[in-house]
Amino acid sequence: MNAEIFLDTCGRYGIDFYTGVPDSQLKGLCDLLYARYGTGTPTHMVAHNEGGAVGLCAGHYLATGRPALCYMQNSGLGNAVNPLASLMDPAVYGLPCLLVVGWRGEPGVRDEPQHVKQGIITPGQLDLLGIPWRILSGETDRETFEADFAALWQEIRGGKCAAFLVRKGGLTTDKKPDYRNGYLMTRERAADILTAAGAPSDVYVCTTGKLSREVFEIRERRGEGHGQDFLTVGSMGHASMIALKMALDQPGRRVWCLDGDGAALMHLGALPVIGRAAPGNLIHAVIRNEAHETVGGMPVCDRGLNLSALAAAAGYGRVLSASDEEGLRAALAEAKAAAGPVMLEVRCACGARPDLGRPTTTPAQNRDELMQILQKVHDFDHKM
Repeated sequence: MNAEIFLDTCGRYGIDFYTGVPDSQLKGLCDLLYARYGTGTPTHMVAHNEGGAVGLCAGHYLATGRPALCYMQNSGLGNAVNPLASLMDPAVYGLPCLLVVGWRGEPGVRDEPQHVKQGIITPGQLDLLGIPWRILSGETDRETFEADFAALWQEIRGGKCAAFLVRKGGLTTDKKPDYRNGYLMTRERAADILTAAGAPSDVYVCTTGKLSREVFEIRERRGEGHGQDFLTVGSMGHASMIALKMALDQPGRRVWCLDGDGAALMHLGALPVIGRAAPGNLIHAVIRNEAHETVGGMPVCDRGLNLSALAAAAGYGRVLSASDEEGLRAALAEAKAAAGPVMLEVRCACGARPDLGRPTTTPAQNRDELMQILQKVHDFDHKM
C-alpha cells in the first residue's frame, strides 16, 4: 500500500503527531514522514527508543485529547512493553495510540537470526498486552484497509492502543529523501582504520547493523579470522555494556566497542555506568553518521548532540573526535596511549555500498570463536 494513503487516512481520523524509531520494514512510511514533516517538529519526532516514543504519545494525548501514531520494529516492543502495559493500559490511565509495527522475522519469511524468535512471538506479545491488531501487507486492498482502520479506531476511541502489524512491502512510497550529512569518510573506511589499529590480543564488540557486517567483510578481505570480534545482533544499544564487562573481567586486554550513534542514544544511561566503572582498557568508538542508516537513513533524534561532552561529564578518562582519516589516525594514537575509558567520536558519511554482504558464520560460531580467544579453552558446554 502507498504510505500516502495510510498517512492521509490517519489525518482524516485526527492523528496529527507521529513518533517512533525507524525500521527498514517501515521505510516507506518513514521516508514519507520525513519528506512531509522533517523531524524534531511539532508533527514528527524520532525518539531515542520505543518506550520513549510511547511516552511522547501519552503526552500528546493528555495535552490535546488526540491519539498519536507510534512506529517501531517489532524488536522495539521490548522497549515499549513497560509503558504499554502500565502507562497506556485501560486498567491504568487508558491513553490510546495507534502502533505501526514492522514484522521482522515473520514465520515462513527468511530473515536474519536476531529476528526469528521475535517474529514468532510478536502476535502473541500484542495479544498478551491486550492490544488489538490487524495485518497490513502489500496485498491489502483499499477496502480491507479502510475496514481494518475503522475497526482499530473503535478500539482507540475506547481507550486502548491498537496496532497495524506490517509485513515486508506493506507500506511503500516513491519519496526518496536526501539523508546525506556532509561528511566524506565512510563508516566502512572508519571501521577499517579502527580494526587495523588494534593489537592481536585486542577484541572488538560491534553494534548491531551494517557496522558489524562491514567489520566481517574487512576481516575477510584481509584474510583474518573473526575470533577478535563479537558481532552483536539485535539488542540495539547494549554493545557498550557487553564491552564494559568484558573489559572489567579481562583488565590485561584492550577492548574496543564500535558503536553507532543511534544505538548509543537509545540507552545513554550506559555512559555514566562506564564512567563510574572506569575500565582503563576500554575504547568506546561511536560512529556518528547522524542517522538510523541501517534501517533506511532517517536522522537520529538529535543531530547536534555533543556526545564527547556527555562522555566527559559521565566520567570518561579521555574524549576525542575525528571527522576524516588523518584526524582518526591521530585520535587513535592518543586513545591507545590514554587511560580509559576513552570516548572516540568518529563522524562519518551516511550510506553503505550496495553490495555489502552479511556474515557467513552463525551467531553461535561467532560466540565460540571469541570465547576461545578470551578463555583459551572452553570449559563450558553451551548446549546444556
